[in-house]
Amino acid sequence: MDNRQAIGSWLSGPRAAAEEMGVDFGYPGQQLGLPQHGPGSVARFGRRLGAVLIDWLACQLIAFGLITNRDWVGAGNWALPVFAVLAVLTVGTVGFTPGKRVMGLRVVAEGGGRLGILRVLLRTVLLLLVIPALVWDRDGRGLHDRISRAVQVRI
Repeated sequence: MDNRQAIGSWLSGPRAAAEEMGVDFGYPGQQLGLPQHGPGSVARFGRRLGAVLIDWLACQLIAFGLITNRDWVGAGNWALPVFAVLAVLTVGTVGFTPGKRVMGLRVVAEGGGRLGILRVLLRTVLLLLVIPALVWDRDGRGLHDRISRAVQVRI
């Protein structure tokens, strides 16, 4: 075996090495019964990141303009609670935050339909901890979505 090939497999990770050996993981969302492309398919990382950035900026602006009387330092302290309230209220009622709507995403239960309020609260608390959102499964779902049995799909 060429050393470059060994280094390449190490750098690409265990999934790439398994795929080279013939393991078929399918597409993201296949195990959940979701389509591969189009509406209802699992949302990709770029769209989810864009949605969170839009929501975070909106929460910063809300905290800056309405809570801290135009104090940027104080707005940073209030942005997280504003983000939590925004997430619980919007995902719990319509299934998406403003950022998710702009990016064409919706949060649904694994079997379809809306999440109940307890699952929305659990998902939001885990999202605020950040680390669960950075750990993904092979469907591309964050640990916060997996634990709350939710999935972010394209609209």
